[in-house]
Amino acid sequence: MVGRAEFVVARNPDPDSKLPYLIRVPLGAEGVVLKAREMWPRTSKVFCHPETAWPSDAEILERVAVRSCVRRGASIDLVLDRARENRSQIVFTKIRGGRDAIFWQTGRTAKQARPNVEVPSRRSLAGQLEILVDSHETYPWRFSAQQATTSRRALPAGDYAIEIDGRIAASVERKSLADLVATVTTGKLRYVLADLSALPRAAVAVEDRYSEVFRLTHVRPAVVADGLAEAQVRYPTVPIVFCETRPLAQEWAYRFLGAAHAELAGAPAADAIAASLRPAGPLPAPTPSTAKIRDWALQAGMAVSDRGRLRPEVVRAYLAAHPPAG
Repeated sequence: MVGRAEFVVARNPDPDSKLPYLIRVPLGAEGVVLKAREMWPRTSKVFCHPETAWPSDAEILERVAVRSCVRRGASIDLVLDRARENRSQIVFTKIRGGRDAIFWQTGRTAKQARPNVEVPSRRSLAGQLEILVDSHETYPWRFSAQQATTSRRALPAGDYAIEIDGRIAASVERKSLADLVATVTTGKLRYVLADLSALPRAAVAVEDRYSEVFRLTHVRPAVVADGLAEAQVRYPTVPIVFCETRPLAQEWAYRFLGAAHAELAGAPAADAIAASLRPAGPLPAPTPSTAKIRDWALQAGMAVSDRGRLRPEVVRAYLAAHPPAG
């Protein structure tokens, strides 16, 4: 269908709407359409609201081919086929008063909207966390410097986890460098990552620097480096993160689990918002370029200028000779 792999921006024909633009997102079989406050989130997040369908009389301002449009949890990740301003996200969330809301943002606008957030003593994105610690951990992290409480139990995967609605939602496997090297050389790492990949979110936090891999003396560094690379290619959803020290690994795990909780706990609300989006319907064919119309007019024996805008009667004649299909 025409327009399925295109991202389209148009002027909202509704004069009573406070959102002057429409964006058409190629999500699903027919795409969805949202009203938007701006044409693109250049300086701040753009507030959006669902529209029932794509109006036939909308003035199209821009249409761009889409490389990727994928919904991941509470957001739609959009990658356009152009060099600049090609990546953005449409985020489903809740605002003050518990109301559903949709925001369109880029990496720049998301950062500008939350200045000075890197404060070590702050709570995680999910607030106070209840972290489950695997009962097999001999000297576990206690998260005494973080706003979290812990309880011990046997975990199906990983060493530190969070629970949502009674189910393990995210887990972090903790590794010292020596333990990591042992699991790589014995082949055990594949089984560890396989168990972690079965969870919605998971990661491995290493209490050392990656550079230390190349200072190993009892095993060839290239063997370990290749093993880690192979593991990441095979299990790309489970990152292996080198955190330099034990305290930094603990801090990273706390932030990871908090972010996972905030993301996954908001998924039901995001599902409800996404389910309310209606198919946008068919999109009209692109308007032919001026060069194409000029070539046709010359072949038809019409007098046209070599450059600049074409006369309206020339455009009307072209459209009359090329009616839209169907």
